[in-house]
Amino acid sequence: MNHFINYHVQIRKSMDELNNLRFPVGRFTPTQPVSSEVIEQCIDTISSFPQKLRAVTAGMSEAQLNIPYREGGWTIKEVVHHCADSHMNAFIRFKLGLSEDNPTIKPYLQDEWVKQPDVKKESINVSLHLLEALHIRWTSLLEDMNKADFERTFYHPEMKKPITLAKNLCLYAWHCDHHLGHVTGLKDRMGW
Repeated sequence: MNHFINYHVQIRKSMDELNNLRFPVGRFTPTQPVSSEVIEQCIDTISSFPQKLRAVTAGMSEAQLNIPYREGGWTIKEVVHHCADSHMNAFIRFKLGLSEDNPTIKPYLQDEWVKQPDVKKESINVSLHLLEALHIRWTSLLEDMNKADFERTFYHPEMKKPITLAKNLCLYAWHCDHHLGHVTGLKDRMGW
């Protein structure tokens, strides 16, 4: 019986470790309603993300950039390029939500996008520059939005429901911290 209990404790520990590597800042849990203070914090996170990502990847060798942040996960290089892809989509979703009445957005297959040749070929500096410019535009847009703007929605066909721009903002602030956690976690574990 003790072996059975120990086995399940070990499995639970392994699952917890895997979840900590996969979700270093925890899973996204939306808050309702989204207060103006939360919106300000999220905008700050969006605004500062490119500089934080550039700082945390500065000085990493090509070999280091090509190490997955966890077994079966993306490499650091793939994470950086994914952030550019994901945040471009997010920005467009905000623009659609602000200019149309509950538009249906186009989901994308992030695991397929990360396999595209540009991800392997291009330096992370390309995506870091893209993120810097994109986040300037995105932050400018967010700072000029009012309470009613954040209540506007787009329809997510995979989730089969409308998503408010406030919730989407919280999701992408979490997304920034989530992927920064992947990079910093690997660097800490590797002693870089």
